Amino acid sequence: MEGAGESVGVKRWKSNRMPAMEIEPFRVVTQPGTRDGLHVLTLRGALTSTSSPAFTEAVIGVAAPRLIVDLTGVPTVDSVAIGALVRAFVSCHKSGRKLALVGMNHRVQNVLHITGIAPLFDSYETVAQAEQALG
Repeated sequence: MEGAGESVGVKRWKSNRMPAMEIEPFRVVTQPGTRDGLHVLTLRGALTSTSSPAFTEAVIGVAAPRLIVDLTGVPTVDSVAIGALVRAFVSCHKSGRKLALVGMNHRVQNVLHITGIAPLFDSYETVAQAEQALG
């Protein structure tokens, strides 16, 4: 009997899948920017149906004429989050405020492009770049 328990002729393939992302509880950190009239919302964790209300409240709570939303710590967004981002855009647009998104990873960028909302937002790689552009 050939090697009991051995798999004969079976090759094991290495998976090319991306490693699983750590799930971080959602939170919004609000802080003034480096210039007057500029405010930064730093998001951490997935922006989803359960976390979108906290994001929306944070956007409504900022009266600064220029708002930067830092998505560096956001691994994914869902369809409800897309709605929340559009509402943030509309709120800022109606009140004459400028809105910029920064630090989007490829997953978040893809969702914004696929849903067709990417052109609504000025986007930058870093908060410093957005602060410079928004003046």
